[in-house]
Amino acid sequence: MKKILFVCAANITRSFMAERILMEQLRKSGRNDISVSSAGLLEMNGAPGDKTAAELLEKHGMPFTGHHSRTLTPDLVREADMIITMEAAQKAAILNRYPDAAGKLFLLKSFSGNPSGSGQDIKDCHKQSSYHYRLCFSEIFLSVEGMIKCI
Repeated sequence: MKKILFVCAANITRSFMAERILMEQLRKSGRNDISVSSAGLLEMNGAPGDKTAAELLEKHGMPFTGHHSRTLTPDLVREADMIITMEAAQKAAILNRYPDAAGKLFLLKSFSGNPSGSGQDIKDCHKQSSYHYRLCFSEIFLSVEGMIKCI
């Protein structure tokens, strides 16, 4: 089974949404050959998933069954087949800590089909306006759709 790990700063908004979106897309397509999880670079002591992000997932038919942050560990890095980050800085931080992960590190937005290569970060929407949450959700959703074609 292929293991995909989404990573963002705190694992309470973006990587958590990406995990749930990919899980739902895989479920809809009948694929059960991929395991999806998420983690954060910061220690958040098991903080719950962002309420606004959870409500947005629910609104789009992706049931929120509870989420608590977890911190990226060497075991998670080693076990993952793909590690997908939200920002270039996160990708660089992982590469700095775990140089052996280089071949399996990707930016999520690189799967969106944007040929220009610019604007590859999916910005953090935590505690921002509903517009920022919807924008973040849309960028993640479109990128996950592109990613599915590659996996």
